Amino acid sequence: MKKIFFYAFFGAFLFSCGSTQNLNISKNTTVQVAIDLVNVIDDKVTVRIQPGTITTDNITFYIPETVPGTYADDDYGTYIDNLEVYSKTGAKLNVERTSPNTWGIQGALKLGYIQYQVNDTYDIESEHDIFSPSGTNFKKDEQFMLNLHGIVGYIKNQEEYTYYIDINRPTTLEPTTSLATQSNTEYTKATFENTQQIDSYLAKRYFEVIDNPIMYNAPNKEVFDIEGITIEVSVYSPNNVVKASNLKPNIEKMMKAQKTYLGAMNTTDRYSILLYLSTVGPEDAQGFGALEHHKSTVVVLPEMLPQDAMDAAIIDVVAHEFFHIVTPLNLHSTEIHKFKYNDPEMSQHLWMYEGITEYFAQHFQVHEGLVNNAEFYNTIVSKITNSKSYNDSLSFTKMSQNILEEPYASDYGNVYEKGALIGMCLDILMRENSNGKRGLLSLMKELTERYGPNRPFEDAAIIPQITEMTYPAIGDFFEKHVIGTIPINYSAFFDKVGLEYNTTLAPTGYLIDMATSTPYIDASQVDNTVFIRKGIQLHSFFKEIGIQGGDILKKINGTAYDLSNIYALMSQSNSWKEGEAISFIVERDGEEITLEGTITKAEISKATITELQYFVEGPELRLRKSWLKGS
Repeated sequence: MKKIFFYAFFGAFLFSCGSTQNLNISKNTTVQVAIDLVNVIDDKVTVRIQPGTITTDNITFYIPETVPGTYADDDYGTYIDNLEVYSKTGAKLNVERTSPNTWGIQGALKLGYIQYQVNDTYDIESEHDIFSPSGTNFKKDEQFMLNLHGIVGYIKNQEEYTYYIDINRPTTLEPTTSLATQSNTEYTKATFENTQQIDSYLAKRYFEVIDNPIMYNAPNKEVFDIEGITIEVSVYSPNNVVKASNLKPNIEKMMKAQKTYLGAMNTTDRYSILLYLSTVGPEDAQGFGALEHHKSTVVVLPEMLPQDAMDAAIIDVVAHEFFHIVTPLNLHSTEIHKFKYNDPEMSQHLWMYEGITEYFAQHFQVHEGLVNNAEFYNTIVSKITNSKSYNDSLSFTKMSQNILEEPYASDYGNVYEKGALIGMCLDILMRENSNGKRGLLSLMKELTERYGPNRPFEDAAIIPQITEMTYPAIGDFFEKHVIGTIPINYSAFFDKVGLEYNTTLAPTGYLIDMATSTPYIDASQVDNTVFIRKGIQLHSFFKEIGIQGGDILKKINGTAYDLSNIYALMSQSNSWKEGEAISFIVERDGEEITLEGTITKAEISKATITELQYFVEGPELRLRKSWLKGS
């Protein structure tokens, strides 16, 4: 952890008094934001906000507690220091911090500006649970990851105001963002001490502020066009080993296939991929994956990944995030559209927002010929296996609505497993009941045309509407398996498309199943421990030696392991040999236990999906062709 020192440095960030007075005019519905990335002190950046017209003397200033897409209470206000409020004449006004994310301001009718410093999150990830793609990074003169929900706050009732954002940044760095730019308008009044380069951006409302992250780094970018969509791929590689130009071919191939899959569904004219590669050191990002936005995604991955693994990881996460342009970004409920950043009300429909998105991210690959049928079946098998580590009898709608609290929060990962399988079942049912004329994608297109980005649906009404638009079998499936608690019998759906689902004993890796990329271990950013994943099927070697799910790995053959060397451990496990002695020290229920024995072959019961070949032509084969190829 980096020690943080608190300073009130007012001179580093100066504004013209005349500009302040000109902005605070009658019926002013603009907010001016200035962010200084040049004068970074103690790893903190300074932010100054000039609000629109204020009509009451006591107001509340907010930094978001949570934001769309994260499904977690992250309390971004925790990283705000030295918040001070000044009048139009420069006098200090009374301000009181009333919660981790809120400040009460008295005498607000005189308010000129709010100023504060922001700490970043990447270098202290062992102290919090913020997912790296939704966090911030301030590396002076080298790299800035600006997820603006952790930097720019808002005054209550000014969320619909226009935001003008000026950023003073080093000339050696370039920005990548889908946020609209502006140049020298009457609102660009902010001046900075030690000005290098000022970038000016426009957001029509606060949602656009937080929906458009900005990444600054040395130039390492590729820009290309896919059927009218401008794609930007910007890469920050701390050791300068990964080039955007090397990643472009696979990304371009994938996104062309995605656009073909979506057809005429055009929801954006530009898309930015902000790829941050971590050293995986103790003061760098540890949470790998991505966070979606309307026109961009932030992706965080380890820099050490081999090229083929890097390509596979990027395809996996970027494909998922890009399909979010369908839902929830352009099809969502009122709870999402009018998101309450500091008092969130969650929607019932993670089966749609994350589950269907993940299904599309896998299905488009077999539909467009990027993978063969067997590879797609392996993905489905992996999701069935992984879903069994969660509560399979939990109502998905109830879980979604209560996802911020336990016991539901612990089942969030199932939205990418069973959620995608829900999408698969709906797709098969749609095709079966329409003789192959309609599928899940066509249904989502119909819903998008009915609603769209600016017309949210009522949370409780969407499933009955889908049932009305489709078939009784769809409504029955929702009642039993999405609203209800009955586990899905996947074999019944595979029967419809002429597939056979069986289990067999197969070899696996000691710490990760390479066939499905499923790890048997995980690490905690909070207490810096490595542990055996709880709730998953363990292989034969772990069972024989006595290892259980939830065990914390303290030492293996005398070597201690924690978050800092988990990747070394996974690599070393590849050299374990059958017949060699091995010793584990694990912590279980607060007690250290020594487990000793001999390394044996690791095997696990695995499911398989095979195509039945006893028919040449028939309803099952026709339905399978419709499902996999749309024909």
